[in-house]
Amino acid sequence: MQDDTTWDHIIVGAGTAGCLLANRLSADPARRVLLLEAGGRDDYVWIHIPVGYLYCIGNPRTDWMYFTEPDAGLNGRRLRYPRGKVLGGCSSINGMIYMRGQARDYDHWAAVTGSDDWRWAQCLPVFRRHEDHWRGESAPHGGGHEWRVERQRLRWDVLDAFSQAAQQAGIPATEDFNTGDNEGVGYFEVNQRRGVRWNASKAFLRPVAHRPNLRVITGAQVRRLMLDRQPDGTLRCSGLEWKPLRGAPQTLHVTRSVVLAAGAVGSPQVLQLSGIGPGALLHGHGIVVQHDLPGVGENLQDHLQIRAVFGVEGVRTLNVQAHSLLGKARIGLEYLLRRSGPMSMAPSQLGAFTRSSPAHPWPNVQYHVQPLSLPAFGEPLDRFPAFTASVCNLNPTSRGHVRIAGADPAAAPRILANYLSTPEDRQVAADSLRLTRRIVAQPAMARYRPKELKPGAQYDSDADLARLAGDIGTTIFHPVGTCRMGRVDDPGAVVDPQLAVRGVRGLHVADASVMPTITSGNTNSPTLMIAERAADWILKST
Repeated sequence: MQDDTTWDHIIVGAGTAGCLLANRLSADPARRVLLLEAGGRDDYVWIHIPVGYLYCIGNPRTDWMYFTEPDAGLNGRRLRYPRGKVLGGCSSINGMIYMRGQARDYDHWAAVTGSDDWRWAQCLPVFRRHEDHWRGESAPHGGGHEWRVERQRLRWDVLDAFSQAAQQAGIPATEDFNTGDNEGVGYFEVNQRRGVRWNASKAFLRPVAHRPNLRVITGAQVRRLMLDRQPDGTLRCSGLEWKPLRGAPQTLHVTRSVVLAAGAVGSPQVLQLSGIGPGALLHGHGIVVQHDLPGVGENLQDHLQIRAVFGVEGVRTLNVQAHSLLGKARIGLEYLLRRSGPMSMAPSQLGAFTRSSPAHPWPNVQYHVQPLSLPAFGEPLDRFPAFTASVCNLNPTSRGHVRIAGADPAAAPRILANYLSTPEDRQVAADSLRLTRRIVAQPAMARYRPKELKPGAQYDSDADLARLAGDIGTTIFHPVGTCRMGRVDDPGAVVDPQLAVRGVRGLHVADASVMPTITSGNTNSPTLMIAERAADWILKST
């Protein structure tokens, strides 16, 4: 009879990374693997209908409902900070955009960690290993594997016009953002299968649900890790304490390793609650400091999207269509019959990567262009015809943090993103808004008479545009970096280049929190690549 309190590997978090880790580690039938997820199962219908992100973000059934601390760079505003609270994690509520970033991102990781394993040339085969690209197997893409990548199933005249305008402004057209150089304008590819969201749970958990050596528990809130002091003075993670939705806390033991895959908010929170983190912070909350590791929770990075809105005439946008009963009926019928149309939409359809100013040496901003406008995700669409051209700084220099608010595991941590806190980021914000105006002013857009509604064409100074960027900017849901990897002699590093926690045996972190710097684009698929690498190293080392 097997002991359900002792496992070879325990994975904390069944999000993007955790689902892949569970699949890979349990492929060895000699290893017993337990996957713990604090949220519920991914059986909510709106998870699977692409436009359902509107009903998942800000919904306590699927979202942790976090908010940031008031942010000076946002003129004192707090932001909703969505994080997936369900099997599949953020891949169950995100924008479904398949994006790897730029080759230079990974070459930089290799430089700061001292490990060539993180170079683009070494990471590309790892991306391909789990990819099922619609074009099939090719030099840049994988085919026939778990992570489905498809073209979008709709187009919009207003977006086609923006694409043409971007080309008139000097941005080249591209059909593939994922070759290592993502400069250009084109429609995003998405993680869908025939018009239905493809999340990490479908891709990596469901195919292996039959494995007798893998168990998945939902509604499992991890309270703290168990750390044992070894005779040589080092620490070893021997298990953890968790609490079901109903019932008393329980203890689990591990023979090989615990892997934190709870994300850039959850993983540092678990470490800090367990006594691993900045000593002064832990002392202040009455937590015994087991391992003073100052980098835990620091180095938070995110992409701030500056949402410029333009009213238009004489062209279809989702705003008007979604407010008409006939329009709603047509939208529903198109999805029912063809799995296409607005209900198959990712939040952003058209993308562009370019330079915020000609002097910049590489593409440093990304556009997410949408045939709609709304005050914020989770709020109703505006009633007038409009489109939104969101632009984000791909390589922000601002840094924030995630810190526990107390010793209660159920309490939300304090998240300070520190957006626009550096002169460099404020300059990129101002330059980006000017670039957006230059694109929209091109002849291809003229027929629709675009009128700038936000931030307002009357503002043009650097100071005004940076201030207004703080008024209209919001997260694009890409927090990373709070358990960053680094060299052995790097005092701010939390994990080594193979993602083992420094100073603690039997403990790894494998999610977006380990990124030393944020990737130049959407972060979901890079997180899968990180988990794939971690699984390889864990299988070899334990």
